[in-house]
Amino acid sequence: MIDKLPSNKIKSFQKNIFSWWEENRRDFPWRDTVDPYKILVSEYMLQQTQAPRVIEKYIEFIDRLPTLESLAIASKAEVLLLWSGLGYNRRAIWLQESAQLLLEKKRFPQTPEELIKLKGIGKYSSRSVLIFAFNQDIGTVDTNIRRILIAEGFAIEENTEEELLEIAEKILPLGKSRDWHNALMDYGSKELTVAKTGIKPLTKQGKFKGSDREYRGKILKLILSKERMTENQILKEVNITKEKLQKILQKMIVENLLKKQGKRYSV
Repeated sequence: MIDKLPSNKIKSFQKNIFSWWEENRRDFPWRDTVDPYKILVSEYMLQQTQAPRVIEKYIEFIDRLPTLESLAIASKAEVLLLWSGLGYNRRAIWLQESAQLLLEKKRFPQTPEELIKLKGIGKYSSRSVLIFAFNQDIGTVDTNIRRILIAEGFAIEENTEEELLEIAEKILPLGKSRDWHNALMDYGSKELTVAKTGIKPLTKQGKFKGSDREYRGKILKLILSKERMTENQILKEVNITKEKLQKILQKMIVENLLKKQGKRYSV
């Protein structure tokens, strides 16, 4: 099927997408730069978080930590405070660890194989960073692009990740990778939505209210505001059982979000 994609259909699709994008493109601050550091920050922030929610946090983060070097040497508390509100706070830790590693290497990765070795960078991000920073002629597939490929008849829902990526690369207009992928993101977000197509993502985000994610966020925010807190102090502020709190705190220590000195927890 992949080998049989007609070139006239591909060219027509490319033309339609770019024509639509001329009138409907979205404006985001990370689209105004090709700085690989700033692109990397945006990609970490955009994981599991909708783009409109990221704008303000991205601007604040880049304003305070404008370079790889500034992020690498920043305190963990400052990084987490800047990240506060985005959720999945371990992404902030992974981002800083990646900055420290890249600073040691003294070069920015140029292949997906190098980038995917960084914590928190998956198959999509390992390619999207290179696309948006360097306009590399490679494809990538996220939920939006997968939905577009299926809705437009290039793929079927049963296609594997590898097959979808192969299709994405086959329909890529060479030399226009950055604009092409931005256009596809916008098209999937505004035009070929889940509601319009009925094509659901392969994974679904779990319920936030009452989840460990909600408690983790509350606990981290508390400790950042107080600097140090005991287990009993946290229990007075958060409506949670002692057993559940202990499990969450232990996991946050393992993930390097918190540390424990004596009876007190801190960042």
